[in-house]
Amino acid sequence: MVLPTLPVTLTFLTLLALFSIAKAADKNSTASGLILLNCGASTQDNDDSGRTWDGDTGSKFAPLLEGVAANASYQDPSLPSRVPCMTARIFTSNYTYSFPVSAGRMFLRLYFYPIAYENYVVSDAFFGVTAGNLVLLNGFSAWQTAQATSSAYLVREFSVNVSLGSLDLTFAPSADQNGSYAFVNGIEIVPTPDIFTTYDTRFVGIGTTPFSFAADTVFQTMYRLNVGGEAISPTNDSGFYRSWAEDSPYIFGDSGISFSKDSNLTITYTPAVPNYTAPIDVYGTARSMGSNAQANLNYNLKWILPVDAGFIYLLRFHFCEIKYPFTKINQRSFFIYINDQTAQRNMDVIGWSGGIGRTTYRDYVISTIGSGQVDVWIELQPDLSSNPEYSDAILNGLEIFKLPGSGTNESKVDMRAALIGTIGGFSLMLIAILSTHVICRRKKVKKSSCKTDYGHLNRHTEQRKPTCDLVRHFSFAEIQVATKDFDGALIIGRGGFGNVYSGDIDGGTKVAIKRCNQKSQQGFHEFQTEIEMLCNFRHRHLVSLIGYCEEKNEMILVYDYMAHGTLREHLYNTRNPPLSWQQRLEICIGAARGLHYLHTGVELGIIHRDVKSTNILLDDRFMAKVSDFGLSKASPDIDNTHMSTAVKGTFGYLDPEYFRLQRLTKKSDVYSFGVVLFETLCARPVINTELPDEQVSLRDWALSCQKRGVLKEIVDPRVKEEITPECFRIFAEIAEKCVADRSIDRPSMGDVLWNLEVALQLQQDSASYNSNCTEGASSLQISAVHSDKPSANSTISVSAQKAIFSDIAHAEGR
Repeated sequence: MVLPTLPVTLTFLTLLALFSIAKAADKNSTASGLILLNCGASTQDNDDSGRTWDGDTGSKFAPLLEGVAANASYQDPSLPSRVPCMTARIFTSNYTYSFPVSAGRMFLRLYFYPIAYENYVVSDAFFGVTAGNLVLLNGFSAWQTAQATSSAYLVREFSVNVSLGSLDLTFAPSADQNGSYAFVNGIEIVPTPDIFTTYDTRFVGIGTTPFSFAADTVFQTMYRLNVGGEAISPTNDSGFYRSWAEDSPYIFGDSGISFSKDSNLTITYTPAVPNYTAPIDVYGTARSMGSNAQANLNYNLKWILPVDAGFIYLLRFHFCEIKYPFTKINQRSFFIYINDQTAQRNMDVIGWSGGIGRTTYRDYVISTIGSGQVDVWIELQPDLSSNPEYSDAILNGLEIFKLPGSGTNESKVDMRAALIGTIGGFSLMLIAILSTHVICRRKKVKKSSCKTDYGHLNRHTEQRKPTCDLVRHFSFAEIQVATKDFDGALIIGRGGFGNVYSGDIDGGTKVAIKRCNQKSQQGFHEFQTEIEMLCNFRHRHLVSLIGYCEEKNEMILVYDYMAHGTLREHLYNTRNPPLSWQQRLEICIGAARGLHYLHTGVELGIIHRDVKSTNILLDDRFMAKVSDFGLSKASPDIDNTHMSTAVKGTFGYLDPEYFRLQRLTKKSDVYSFGVVLFETLCARPVINTELPDEQVSLRDWALSCQKRGVLKEIVDPRVKEEITPECFRIFAEIAEKCVADRSIDRPSMGDVLWNLEVALQLQQDSASYNSNCTEGASSLQISAVHSDKPSANSTISVSAQKAIFSDIAHAEGR
């Protein structure tokens, strides 16, 4: 703690006394200006950490106190302390607390324990909270929020900047809700330095010009995570009583490894990162990807954190290298992705901090569009561009702050206006970009019969409430009736998004209803993308969306019922009778038609990004329909153009080039589909760790067998004898080409479809083609076959080629 300059004549004892006082203030957070108000109480009382709270009855902060003092009817076991939760102040009209405070930044914490107080119904508490002219909460229901988050109590933390020496806090019951009231259990004010004065903040996706905040910007804390470590209680924070939660509930997929600092290492705060930035325990623990370099290239370390749509967010990443041998620059370098956009390349913690054990942090700003909730995806992946010594990434802590005044839901000022004056010389350019974007969007909406625009699927910064005129909007009550209130006996599938139920609508029409699990790590983005995709695109081999529901914080999708489930359910680990070889071929062709349509049949091609056997559904006639478009992306205009994006998909089906370089192309779908072809041929999981090492990956094992000429030995024995030699050669060759390591060596989906059609023709009438194809079919030149015309190099008869091509070119008739 830095003491002010003192006169030389000050005595040693006085110095010692001042030092003791300063030390005690730092330890106990009793610095001048600290306010702890126990609302509804009339006397002082201590919380479980030993801090003393003043009652608001007779308080100097509430000279003309109104409202009702009430006691909670029940103490939930999860409450951290009786004080300040067990008493409340209830207001049926507007009331303002006035706190005399020193000018500057401070944490304002509001405590809410939503429970019945006397005759007040807890669900009627809808209200807003303002600090002066700044809106902190609007239309807020503590009870609904607690129900949605499975919490007994809530703490809403804001960082506010006071310039007039007084913080006026107004609680206002909602004028739109009959019988509404406001309440609060506790108010905490902790003076702080300006912790948001950062040296380099970037707006992700909008240039590289540093972003700065207006002096009166309010920040609401959404998440504060001790990555790789245990939760840190307010008393163990570095003086400001912040709570730091564990990060494990928000990790998606592989969690990497968590670890603590080496015992002989001392963590050092740097001038740019004072000791109040985060407690030493945050920098003393971390999460990394692990020591397996090859494995690290095959996944991203990722977190998914739901936030409110329609706001600007500040994300703060805390870093510190805390283990040897990480002592030099370019030992560990990685990407930081936020919502699929590159926030940082070549992140080198040693380079930024100056050495092992030295603290640093990086700040980024993002924006979200729409209403409801949206997921923030944070992903780290090794950056090999500088040839670092290790393929790894690390993170020690993470904070996410919302700018409440930026939201379209809580302010009449839209996001463009909120940015005026906060970005310096960069503001005019940003406003122009956003204004142009709005104009373009309006023009595109006018051209479409659907209120969505698939061309924006790439941009997480443009998320919005999904609407579509071409599908039905179900009420939650209708969904409850259709599923018999989500009867477990009606569950027909489970996935990352949630359970799938069979249901009946409109007096007997059978449908499949997919309900998002409230604890799911997938969320609004996937929900929105699925609706936009299936609203804009209709094809016989794409699953049909009937409607959706988004009431009561639910995200529910309603599809045509697929009587025979997924392709995988008919290949292995199933009681279903085996599919014949011709059925399998026809299913593969149907799926290829759907993917070919996505790649070429729309203005901008669409990359599915999660092609696998469980996303190929079968109707009552075993017709294949491609499903699950939650990860889909609009493709660049040119077929061989790639986009840089964080890796998503399913292990075993993922394109290795996409793994290594984050280069997503339509050929990434082709690779995944090639794995599906081998899966269909061999009827075994694409990854089976119980097999010998060389057989774990179906793709690798199939290529090895193909190279040695023994692929037929691993074919599903139930169909092995059905496959004609000519058909087998064509099918095996196209599958092999699909899973080539380099995308440039893979065929287009049109070429794949063409060759599968040829294989089916040969299978159906091998005798007719034997004389022409016994040798020629095996050497069919896939690279010469194009999706827009029959191949002149094929040994298949021209009339047969034209017949097949006619079907491909006019797929609507199939």
